[in-house]
Amino acid sequence: MPEYRWPEMSKRKVMGKRLNRLDGVEKASGRAKYSSDLNKPGMLHGATLVCPYAHARVKSIDTSAAEKHPGVTGVHVVSPAGTEIQWAHWEVAFVAAETELAARDALKKIKVEYEVLPHVVHEKDLNKVQSRAKAAGEQIEGDPDQALKEAAVVSEGFYGIPVLEHSCLEPHGNVVSWTPDNKVELNPTTQAVTSIRGDMARAVNVPVANVHVHQDHIGGGFGSKFQPDRWGVAAAHLSKAAGGRPVKIFLDRQIEQVIAGCRPSAFARIKLAANKEGKITLWESQSWATGGFTGGGSPPIPYVYTRIPNQRKNHSAVSTNTAPIRAWRAPNHPQASYLTCAAMDDLAAKMKMDPLELFLKNVDLTARADTYERQLKKAAEMAEWKKLWHPRGDSGRGPLKRGLGIGVCTWGGAGHDSTARCNIHPDGTVEVELGSQDLGTGTRTVIAQVAAESLGLRVNDIRVKIGDTNYPPSGTSGGSTTVGGVSSSTRKATLNALEKLFEEVAPALGAPATELEAVDGKIQVKGNPAKSLDWKAACAKLGVKTISETGQNIPRDAPKEGLNTGGVGGVQIADVTVDVETGIVKMNRIVAVQDCGTVINPKTAESQIYGAIIMSICGALMEERVLDAVTGRMLNNEMEFYKLAGIKDVGEILVHLEIDEINDKRGVIGLGEPPAIGGIAAIANAVANAIGVRVPIVPMTPMNVLNTLSGRMS
Repeated sequence: MPEYRWPEMSKRKVMGKRLNRLDGVEKASGRAKYSSDLNKPGMLHGATLVCPYAHARVKSIDTSAAEKHPGVTGVHVVSPAGTEIQWAHWEVAFVAAETELAARDALKKIKVEYEVLPHVVHEKDLNKVQSRAKAAGEQIEGDPDQALKEAAVVSEGFYGIPVLEHSCLEPHGNVVSWTPDNKVELNPTTQAVTSIRGDMARAVNVPVANVHVHQDHIGGGFGSKFQPDRWGVAAAHLSKAAGGRPVKIFLDRQIEQVIAGCRPSAFARIKLAANKEGKITLWESQSWATGGFTGGGSPPIPYVYTRIPNQRKNHSAVSTNTAPIRAWRAPNHPQASYLTCAAMDDLAAKMKMDPLELFLKNVDLTARADTYERQLKKAAEMAEWKKLWHPRGDSGRGPLKRGLGIGVCTWGGAGHDSTARCNIHPDGTVEVELGSQDLGTGTRTVIAQVAAESLGLRVNDIRVKIGDTNYPPSGTSGGSTTVGGVSSSTRKATLNALEKLFEEVAPALGAPATELEAVDGKIQVKGNPAKSLDWKAACAKLGVKTISETGQNIPRDAPKEGLNTGGVGGVQIADVTVDVETGIVKMNRIVAVQDCGTVINPKTAESQIYGAIIMSICGALMEERVLDAVTGRMLNNEMEFYKLAGIKDVGEILVHLEIDEINDKRGVIGLGEPPAIGGIAAIANAVANAIGVRVPIVPMTPMNVLNTLSGRMS
């Protein structure tokens, strides 16, 4: 059996290099085809009818006029009479037609009678939604009452972070054909090429083997794209009704922003206590959140600083008549980091202590004290903390106030279950096949780098084939598990295939297969380049045979194999300038220090952090869902008023990846989620440092900043 462990850092020739993404030019030039770009022969277009009410019951529905509309091939009702609808834009029916215009016109002819019911869509004031709040039960550690009596300093605050929408650039949807021979062809936009196959098979009651999935690219998911959803299942039924013609249903932006995924809110009243040296001795919190009708997530607070000896926590999940949550890049962690780091920053301000000192003084309350101490100091150095930080309220004269703030993160990121297949052909062609997906993170590229490293080839010598259920199964892209899973399975598959090639080539080189190695495009006797065959000549020894070997990452075995593990920490420091006359917050710079195990491609790893920080800037300064209490509808469900950061809003981003021998020995660890966690906290604390007071609820829009400065609640 081959030795699967990664080569030593000093001996790597492809891994660890800053290579461009293999699909970068294809995407930048517009040649990349997404499922939403497909226009198959004979394809029908679907449209979606949604309910305008946040809470209602369907009394009757009449589709007869729509069915007779010119060009319509079918109407599929998913919310028949008697259905109780629990949020606005709930799907009621789908129409398929020869053109998109015909489908949309036909929607207008569907007659639905509703019984409108009372609704609740806002959860900010817990007192007003007590009937909708489900308490999780009080949690107590230590003796919080005694800790409060003995405390030298007590800080109390109210903090909130609203519901955010996923805002995928490519909306949710599928192209589906269900043919008369009971075969389903599915072209989704998904984070789960392998598992969506079984989900669709169960939904339409066909054998899994009858479903084929293919996807080349996905235009963003962030945790919201795993299932075929109602629209995918409806497309299948409409296709079957039309004799198997493909049906394309993608949500329009107004519907997408409301029902296709959101991140839960989090609000909390937090009390922290410390001794006179700044050691935190008490955490008390009453928190609540909503993630829609089913309630809300429970942020893991206190966050990172989990070992505060005395704690009292009460949390409630609030049910609202809004569309349900979906996983959103590090579920519940950005909220927890904001709540915790803001409370710690306020405690430091009350003690007139540098918050960096407070965070450092309490690192023993974290699970990885050495890591966070090292990262806090490195981030402070990069952010010029000693030069630029000042106590709150000491921002100098003039309307422009500068400030710094800290945020922290942690995450798992161990690799998922993944199987790869490596084919070595007699002409020297190498293929690596996985039923995985590339979310735009560089997955194709790192697979190619691992394969090239393992086979002694160049990246361009490897053909990476993913996105299809004809390839071996690979796990969903969620939880930062993809890179660990696919890199490990690729490593095993390529080394297994190489072992077979050695056996074929050994007689020609006059050496045992165990004495051969693949180096610089050759198969040679170990340490003896004179006794070698170039790659194509070696592969020609296969005759007409093709070597095809698989490798599997099994999560429970991965830690002992050393290819991938989980568990990372990170620190971010934001540097902002606030104009106290206009309330505008400008990002000067944000620093991110992150440990990440074995880094296959530093360039794509840094790119992950850039994207994560930009998302944090959106959440901190501009992004929020705005709902009308009277109608229960979302008011900013399009991209003009659902604000996201543009390039001028971002400022400078500095990244430090802890690439060293110690971290490298931990194996590959996913990097998608952790850098998306601490940014909101860091920016919020920087604004507080700049203007001298806490803006309690993000986003810190000009209105919220000015309201805070004038003493009004945001």
